[in-house]
Amino acid sequence: MPHKAHLSKDRKLKKLIETIEVPALKKRRNLFTYLCASIMSQQLSTKVADIIYKRYIKLYGGKEPTPQQVLDTPFEALRGIGLSNAKVNYVQNVARFEIESGMHHKKLQAMDNEEVIAYLTTIKGVGRWTVEMLLMFALGREDIFAVDDLGIQQAMAGLYKLDVSDKKQLKADMLRISEKWSPFRTYACMHLWRWKDSGE
Repeated sequence: MPHKAHLSKDRKLKKLIETIEVPALKKRRNLFTYLCASIMSQQLSTKVADIIYKRYIKLYGGKEPTPQQVLDTPFEALRGIGLSNAKVNYVQNVARFEIESGMHHKKLQAMDNEEVIAYLTTIKGVGRWTVEMLLMFALGREDIFAVDDLGIQQAMAGLYKLDVSDKKQLKADMLRISEKWSPFRTYACMHLWRWKDSGE
C-alpha cells in the first residue's frame, strides 16, 4: 500500500497506521442512492440511519429507487419512514437534480475535487462535507481532507495537541499538518476516524 509508506513519514500518524487497519477505497455505482443515504443519515447515529435507510429501500420493494420513483412518492410516505420535512425536500432535490443535470460516474470523474464540490453543492440540502464524503467513499478519491468534520477535528486536536478554543486557528493548523499527507489525505482521515472511534 503506497499510502502507508507516505503517511508513515508523519511520526504521530505512523503509530496509528501500525495499529489500525483501514479498508481500501471503493467506487460505488449508484451515486444518486449514496447521496440520498448521506442526507438521511445526517445528525443521526449509525444505528438509526441504518433503520431509516432500510425503511426507504422497503418502500420500493427492496430495490434502489430511480430518481423519478422518489419524486412520485407521496411526501407523507417519505415522512413516514422517519425523515424530517427538510430531509424529504432535500432527497427530492437530489432526485430532481439527477434527472435534470445528472451525477453519473463518468461526468463526475471528469471533474477535479473542487469542481465536483461546486457542482453538487448547488443542490439545496447538500453541503461541502456531504460531497467530501461522496468523493471519498463513492468516487474513491484518495486526496480529500475533511477539515470541517468534527471527528477529524477532535482526533487531530488529541493527536497533535491542538488548541480547540479558536476554530479558525484550529482549521489553519489542521490544513498545515495535512499538507504533507497529500496525495493520500483520505486514508489519513480514515485512520484518524478509526483511532478516535477505538478510544485508544
